[in-house]
Amino acid sequence: MVAVTGANGLLGSFIVRELIRQGIPYIALKRKNSDTSLLADVTGNIQWRDADILDPVQLGEVFDGVTRIIHTAAVVSYNPRMARQVMEINSVGTRNVINEALARNVSRFIHISSVAALGRQKNQHVIDETNQWIDSPTHTVYAKSKYLAELEVFRAHEEGLSVAVVNPSVILAPADWNKSSARIFKYVWDQKKFYSDAVLNYVDARDVAQITVRLLENNSIEGERFVLNAGKIRLPDLFAEVASRFGKTAPKIKLNKSTLQTLARLEALRSRLTGADPLITPETARLAGADFIYDNSKIRKSLSFEFQPIEATLDWCCQYYREKKRAEN
Repeated sequence: MVAVTGANGLLGSFIVRELIRQGIPYIALKRKNSDTSLLADVTGNIQWRDADILDPVQLGEVFDGVTRIIHTAAVVSYNPRMARQVMEINSVGTRNVINEALARNVSRFIHISSVAALGRQKNQHVIDETNQWIDSPTHTVYAKSKYLAELEVFRAHEEGLSVAVVNPSVILAPADWNKSSARIFKYVWDQKKFYSDAVLNYVDARDVAQITVRLLENNSIEGERFVLNAGKIRLPDLFAEVASRFGKTAPKIKLNKSTLQTLARLEALRSRLTGADPLITPETARLAGADFIYDNSKIRKSLSFEFQPIEATLDWCCQYYREKKRAEN
């Protein structure tokens, strides 16, 4: 039996769908009273179990009968108010899940990490799984939390747990466009005016789900991490592609790096006052104008896998948002 932590989240919901598609028995873990709307259309096929990954006692109860684990539960936020929660859930929560997996002699553990955990050196243009983390005050709390979570996973591997780690870039999928990466689509729909000349590394949620399940089934791959990245696209080009699918006007006013840094400070202040996630972060401002790519050659070679082209991903996402807006009107 497979357990999927964070099954009600963006990526977790697509992993659940992939398990359903392949007929693999599983249970879906979530916190009590969590929003499960992303899986509303397949709710009859889901066996939910409630547990908080920060509560080892609850984990011990819900993991009864579990032989394999896909750990997706995490918080993605750059809001300073969320810093403690991000660190606790992403790092301490992973430690709790890992310890339960070791105690139960789980046969396979797939950890969903992030490219943020890889680190990036100055002027580095190609980043792969060999990148070494270097502590720096410029790292976000989110990045550090995912790095520390990986340390827990590889510690468990040294203790005998069969593991594999995936490091997705920005995951694109139809979802709540008020949250996470989906805000890109709302930004264009609302015909915002400004853009930065940044580069976005992206991956389709369906590809991440398929790769995750394939790694779950492939015990010959041991103790490895894999960059999951379909490619890169300049932000103004992405905005233009989305705008054309929405029949909207793309942002046309370019912000330079110094302006972005000022806006990032103002957004940090707004975030502290309102509790909302900042639209621009100091990390966003630092990366403006940077041109780099996360190398996907390792996973492509290991699984003979080809990623979705950006056109297919944007068609899928934009169709969902168009239909959703029509249904609301």
